[in-house]
Amino acid sequence: MKKNIAVLMGGYSLEHDISIKSGLNVFNSIDKLKFNVFKIIIEKEGWYYLDDENQKFEINKKNFSVNDDLKFDLAFIVIHGDPGENGIIQNYFDSISFPYTGCSSEVSKMTFSKKNCIESVSKLNVKTAKSFIINKENDYDLLQISDELKYPFFVKANNSGSSFGVYKVYNKKELESAVSENFTIDNEIILEEFIDGKEYSVGVARIDGNTKVFGVTELISDNDFFDYEAKYNGKSSEITPAKIDKDLEELIHENSKNIYNNLKLNGFSRIDYIVKNDTPFFLEVNTIPGMTDESIFPKQVKLNNINLKDLFTKMINESLESHNLE
Repeated sequence: MKKNIAVLMGGYSLEHDISIKSGLNVFNSIDKLKFNVFKIIIEKEGWYYLDDENQKFEINKKNFSVNDDLKFDLAFIVIHGDPGENGIIQNYFDSISFPYTGCSSEVSKMTFSKKNCIESVSKLNVKTAKSFIINKENDYDLLQISDELKYPFFVKANNSGSSFGVYKVYNKKELESAVSENFTIDNEIILEEFIDGKEYSVGVARIDGNTKVFGVTELISDNDFFDYEAKYNGKSSEITPAKIDKDLEELIHENSKNIYNNLKLNGFSRIDYIVKNDTPFFLEVNTIPGMTDESIFPKQVKLNNINLKDLFTKMINESLESHNLE
């Protein structure tokens, strides 16, 4: 009997619309001959199953079902940001002993916090940019920090993705504006050194028990940095595979596997770096990378002569097997 796979998309954050696009791409790519696939929309106003005629059916959160006739076997999480990448929805599934794809609630929570993730990665002999954390509720000295970092530098919401809440500031006025703006979406802000180098993104997953790097992509932004507009509105170009020398490529692969394994990542992840003088500096981990047609991860998968349908079949089967439900 075919398993019922619930593809979760949407979410509570500014990344809602991107998640819908990613989720629909996953929904369309899963092998319908092997699985029954259902679109599940997660929103603050409610969780619901959306059928092929766009009718909505409310999800019963007590056991994550629609009714006695429609129950699911696995949650395939494609929610960027809150509650998909910060551990909240994983914690919910843990509480009802329901299987899901991707990282555990603990790992998701840790990696979604830029501060905690940077601290964890820096212990792995992987270089990171100099940074400071400020909290809305505590005193902080922007002048002292700006003297340490030197303009320009980045101001980032600690818990956000898709370059939401990321500003490159060149002076005191821009710094104060960016901090004020970010405190409307997060209580913690990262102030991070600007490293003048090339940006690379690396897709990683554990397949058949092995940690696999799918490829390295160079990101070239038409804007001042790789911001939201560059990522999703065509204001950038990509080189996949990146044109880098073999030693640098091997180092990036090694660092990415090191991060994936030691941070106990699971499922699909994307790890970003900035490279200066052949030295990669870790930027961030995305535990639920974009899966739209424009996204980096699916493009890297194709480099390996693997299609998304087969990759998703492996991921679903391995997730079911890990919960003894195959």
